[in-house]
Amino acid sequence: MEKRKRKIGDRYDGRRVRTLPPMNYISPFVMKARNDAYVLFENRIELGQIEEYIRGKRRKGMRSFGFMHVIISAYVRVLSQRPALNRFISGQRIFQREEIVLSMMIKKSMSLNDQETGIKTIFQPEDTIYDVYRKLDNSIQFAKEEGDSTDLDNVARVLVHLPALVLRFFVGVMGILDYFGIMPKALNRTSPFHASIFFSNLGSLGIPPVFHHLYNFGNIPAFMTFGSKYTENVLNKDGVAERKKYINYTVVLDERITDGHYMANALKYMEHLLKNPHELDTPPETVVRDLD
Repeated sequence: MEKRKRKIGDRYDGRRVRTLPPMNYISPFVMKARNDAYVLFENRIELGQIEEYIRGKRRKGMRSFGFMHVIISAYVRVLSQRPALNRFISGQRIFQREEIVLSMMIKKSMSLNDQETGIKTIFQPEDTIYDVYRKLDNSIQFAKEEGDSTDLDNVARVLVHLPALVLRFFVGVMGILDYFGIMPKALNRTSPFHASIFFSNLGSLGIPPVFHHLYNFGNIPAFMTFGSKYTENVLNKDGVAERKKYINYTVVLDERITDGHYMANALKYMEHLLKNPHELDTPPETVVRDLD
């Protein structure tokens, strides 16, 4: 998709949205921080069709393919059709991110004390489930092979040796520079706090999903988690109990980026995609562009 030309007031990581109703521009001044403005959403999805879909992909050689790839691919597709969810607030202004950027923390192994590191993966609105699988697994594999030597780890290693007051001053200065859109690009590229969404797979830990706070530092407008699988007896239309398997997932959103009706429509579309994952096999017919 062709990118629009930058105008005065745009950032290197986002395009200023200029044609919204007046209240949209006032809300970042009333609710100054992301944690003043988050809304919580929880849903669950029945896994019958998804597990069949996953088994089919694994039979085709996608050995590590799982629910994580499905739900991330569904969110990428949602942003391709509901681009307002890819907006962010910075400097109390509303911007549209041109790329879809996922942040996620991973562990090199599931050892209790093993190191955790962050990855950032860039997707495009046209990406299919196969693109998401390839890009995400490449990011994870690279981070695990690099151990404690990813770009994020190298930056953190330098910062951790600073005296506390110096580190506090440095983070404060970066926050001010980011407010005006002039934080060094190198830090933006490595920062897990600058992305379209922060994603967490708690199913691997065997626990339900949590409602994770948003970060006031950076510009991430969304945090999504999903938990472990569980089974439940439900009555079918004939009144007979059936045993079904589910996964719960949560989404925390910055309500200042768009209105509640738009968010609800986007989340309903995501539920539709999770119930019909085969739609993710092909690119979207069209990619919707956000407002000017």
